[in-house]
Amino acid sequence: MDKHSCMPWEEDCYIDLQSTNHKTGPAKEKEVGWLQKHRRGLECMQCTSVLEALVSHGKKAGLLSDGDAALVQKVGSLPDRWHSLVELLSIKDPQGSKVQLFLITSHPMEYQLISQYDSVLAQQRTALLQRFREEAELPTASSPTKSPKKSPQNSRTPDPARTLNPALLLIEGVSDLQQREHDFTQLSVTRGAGPLHGRPLGLDKLLQALTRTSPTPRVCLTVGVAGSGKSRLVSRFARLWGLGQIYQEVSLVLPVACWEIGCCERLSADRLMRMLLPQGAECVSVTTAYRTLLVFDGLEELRSPLDFAEAPPTSDPKREVPVADLITNIIRGNLLPGAMLWLLCRPGIGARIPAGLVDRVTQVPPLTHAQIRGYVNTHPLTHTRAEQTIWHHLTSQKPLLVLCSVPAVCGVVGDTLLRALEAGLEERLLPHSLTEIYVHHCWPQAQEAEWSRSSARKQLTALGKLAFYSLLRGRHTHTDGEARAYGLDLPPAPGTLGCRVLRREVGVCGGGSSGGSSGGGIGNSVGVGVSGGGVCVWRFAHLSLQEFLAAVFYYAASRRGMFDLFSESSMSWPRLGFHNHYRAAVQRADQSYAAAQKSDHQSQSGSHNQASNLQLFLRFLTGLMSPATAELVCGAVGVSKEEHANHRVAVLTALQAAAGGLGGGTVSMRCVSLVACLAEMRQSEVVRSVEEELDGGSLRGKLNGSACAVLAYLLQVSPVCADDTNLSGCLGHGDLKRLLPQLLYCSRLRLENNEFKDDAMELLGSLLSAKDCHMQSLSLADNLVSSKGAKPLSRALLVNRTLTTLDLRGNTIGPKGAKSLAEALKMNQALVSLNLQHNHIKDDGARALAELLQTNRKLTSLNLQKNDITSEGVKRIAESLKKNQTLQDLNMSGNQLGDAGAGALAQALTVNHTLTSLRLQSSSVSDRGVTALTKALCSNHGLITLILRENSVGVEGAKAIAAALRKNHTLQELDLTANLLHDEGVTAIGNAVKVNRALTALHLQWNFVKVNAAQALAQSLLSNTHLQLLDLQENTLGDDGVVSLATALKTNASLCVLYLQGVSMGKAGAVALAEALMVNKTLHTLDLRGNSVGMVGAKALSSALKTNRSLRRLNLQENALGMDGAIFIATALKGNHQLTYINLQGNGIGESGAKVVAKHIRAEAPECVVDI
Repeated sequence: MDKHSCMPWEEDCYIDLQSTNHKTGPAKEKEVGWLQKHRRGLECMQCTSVLEALVSHGKKAGLLSDGDAALVQKVGSLPDRWHSLVELLSIKDPQGSKVQLFLITSHPMEYQLISQYDSVLAQQRTALLQRFREEAELPTASSPTKSPKKSPQNSRTPDPARTLNPALLLIEGVSDLQQREHDFTQLSVTRGAGPLHGRPLGLDKLLQALTRTSPTPRVCLTVGVAGSGKSRLVSRFARLWGLGQIYQEVSLVLPVACWEIGCCERLSADRLMRMLLPQGAECVSVTTAYRTLLVFDGLEELRSPLDFAEAPPTSDPKREVPVADLITNIIRGNLLPGAMLWLLCRPGIGARIPAGLVDRVTQVPPLTHAQIRGYVNTHPLTHTRAEQTIWHHLTSQKPLLVLCSVPAVCGVVGDTLLRALEAGLEERLLPHSLTEIYVHHCWPQAQEAEWSRSSARKQLTALGKLAFYSLLRGRHTHTDGEARAYGLDLPPAPGTLGCRVLRREVGVCGGGSSGGSSGGGIGNSVGVGVSGGGVCVWRFAHLSLQEFLAAVFYYAASRRGMFDLFSESSMSWPRLGFHNHYRAAVQRADQSYAAAQKSDHQSQSGSHNQASNLQLFLRFLTGLMSPATAELVCGAVGVSKEEHANHRVAVLTALQAAAGGLGGGTVSMRCVSLVACLAEMRQSEVVRSVEEELDGGSLRGKLNGSACAVLAYLLQVSPVCADDTNLSGCLGHGDLKRLLPQLLYCSRLRLENNEFKDDAMELLGSLLSAKDCHMQSLSLADNLVSSKGAKPLSRALLVNRTLTTLDLRGNTIGPKGAKSLAEALKMNQALVSLNLQHNHIKDDGARALAELLQTNRKLTSLNLQKNDITSEGVKRIAESLKKNQTLQDLNMSGNQLGDAGAGALAQALTVNHTLTSLRLQSSSVSDRGVTALTKALCSNHGLITLILRENSVGVEGAKAIAAALRKNHTLQELDLTANLLHDEGVTAIGNAVKVNRALTALHLQWNFVKVNAAQALAQSLLSNTHLQLLDLQENTLGDDGVVSLATALKTNASLCVLYLQGVSMGKAGAVALAEALMVNKTLHTLDLRGNSVGMVGAKALSSALKTNRSLRRLNLQENALGMDGAIFIATALKGNHQLTYINLQGNGIGESGAKVVAKHIRAEAPECVVDI
């Protein structure tokens, strides 16, 4: 049909605009032959045997010559071979009648598939586009931040650039944490950051080989916590495929929701395919003939779990088996071996699939803070500054912000906080925890008038009972009959609790296409679809909402319950009163958690899921005791405030007893959960006490069982531990052992000055070797680690892939420990910074590290300060630097390098241009060694920082440095503090600075510098426009030298920092500097400590401060200002609002005067820090 006479409907579908009875002209369109009509079906065939048979037949029938057959065989890929064959056959058999006859007689099944191909493909694309209609989405990690100003018309049209953004993270496998713990525990431990080594992977790359040599994956597994948007990914993938935007080489995409096929008792592969494929299509054979993708969404929703150990194998596609066994055999490849599989589930279920059966594992990424804030901003904000208020509240409640990294939870949190603000709730009264959020979500303060309290409680009882007993059985979907059995009226009336927390889903299997709701998340209350024979079920909008309602039911029922509520039958031990029922819940949660930790993750019992759910269930049950929501809870459940207060006391007593009985064992997630329960009740006194002692570094000796559990909780939620977990000086060996599982997820851990010995290194080695290790930086400075303790750390580095920084300064690992670390780092591909300062590694250790530098391609920073290394060890390192192309920072300070060692490093610098920082402080280097280094600087174009302080560099060395500065154009920082440069040497350097255009920092402290050198430096500042820092402390410049520098400052526009401590400056120099400050607009730090500014100088500086707007830090310590001088400075700050720090100590002001001056400064300049 001519496209010009058609109206486009979908991409490959057209509606004929011409009447069928309308007489066409005498000319008839030429009929299209069978070969051309079914060309696409032939070229997409995956059957090599059919192609070879067709080539052989073509040669016999004279359709192909030997050359033609050889040409087909030479083509690389199978689709290209089919394309070449069809092109050649169409030359001698344009109608394709001979090819058609051959296929009918020799390959009837394949012939039928080829004939149906275009029809089936078009039907499937249309069905998917109708089924997965574009919806208003909750935020996802792959979608950019939406703008609230975007028009509705634009929001309906999917942007291909947006949909093809990286939607997944490629990971190596499911971690132990994901396998063992509840979804929300995983988020809390990792602070919502997602996998450490995840690589972004777009949906358009999901099924492709990642390298030229790697095969195309057959089984892809995507894991994500409940509500992370897995179903929406399936919907997006299906739409993109249906629109022809991705994977056109895939002939069929067949998505199926596991809850739907889970409703079947038994199922065969043939029946499954008939349910998924359009009517009239061949079923099982299509997966062999054509590239087919089967998508199993929600494996956790099967009625019985996958069991790869016990499921009987079967390869009969018509044999009906339990659904879990069917999927197990499909994954194994016993059934539908030609089909590609995309499996989506929660992490704990994904861990049950043997790693050998999965070719690619991906994870749905969490939302970033920018995306969370962007989602909040998409709401129509009627409340003034609502977006800022909500974001400020979330950032102040870190646990809640972490949970918002789940799109579904982000939706309900944002909606609930917005409704609370619009209802007039003050910011300080906004919900703090997820329990409080759900209380406000389920019972808004403004209720519908027709919703009577009695009917609400009746519906709450029915919903809670359904949620509670379904939770115990691990069920998340419910048929109409199952829901009504608990007393629910379906569908729920608009405005009721059921309407907010339930969602209806309609299946499509067996009924063609439908408009059922896909994707999940709170905020989509009731999704109604039209079923064409598919199954209809109800589910809670999010798993955590089911757990919350289960806790509400347990609380309401336990007040009058006489038997154990964990048993649906009435035959159990009597339990009277809420207190006994709460203790039973704690005991049941503990027992199931312990059982889950012991059970194998592939067991059929399902105890893992139940145990994890009961931990969150217990937190919700405890959170109902929060005083912040007592009024809403009491009204909904029918409890008096006095009774609720008594229950609160009972719960607090039970929790304190449970926390007190933790003992000295390892702190597990169950222990942390008890502390989290206290936080849910807003009982944070103990947590706040431990946090304050942690921040103050006074925890040593106070970490009993409960305090360790609180500390483990703080590691997850406290801002003190967010970026840098500092446990220095507060842990003993026993504390480390108890906290070890919780330290696994700290990214930056400081364990300095804890007196750790070698046995503690065994523990830390096991930590670094763990698969789940998130640690990126570890500092063990100033402990008692010897060469024996370095060995377990070295073994851990052989397998660790996260640690990038290791600080072992101040230990005694010696040469043997250095050798162990060097051997490990030859294999390690992660560590980039190693600090071995003051470890007595000597020349033997230096040799081992030199060998490492020849092969290691990751290490960029190496600190070997104070290690008794002589020139022999340095020479080995220098030789390695000639080959190494990655090391950037080398610290050899405090070793006996001498001129020989400096010369060896100089030779390396003529070859190595990667090293950017070389530190040789206190290294016994004299003029000879410096001369060698400066010669290297003339040709080196990589070194940026050179530290030569506290050596024996004299005038000759200074002149050599000056000569190098005239030629070098890369060195930016030069430190010559505490050498023997004298006036002559510094004058030479000053003259060189006139022409140098690279140096930004020059340190000349303690170098016997006098007036002449100061004048030379002042002259250089008149023309130099690059120098930003000049340090002339402890030199006898006198007033004349300072006046020269001050004169230069009037015209210099680059110097920002000037240190003039102890330069024998008096009033004249201070007055000159004050005059310069009135003009200068770049200097922001001025240090004048230890001079004689006096009151006259203070008065001059006071006048300057009133007009200067660049100075930020001013140090006038010990300058004989007196009370009058201090008052002059203080009054000047009234007009100077830029100063952030001032030091007036040691100026004879007295204690009372200091208080007066400090008070005045703080009143006039509240942002300024005062030391007085």
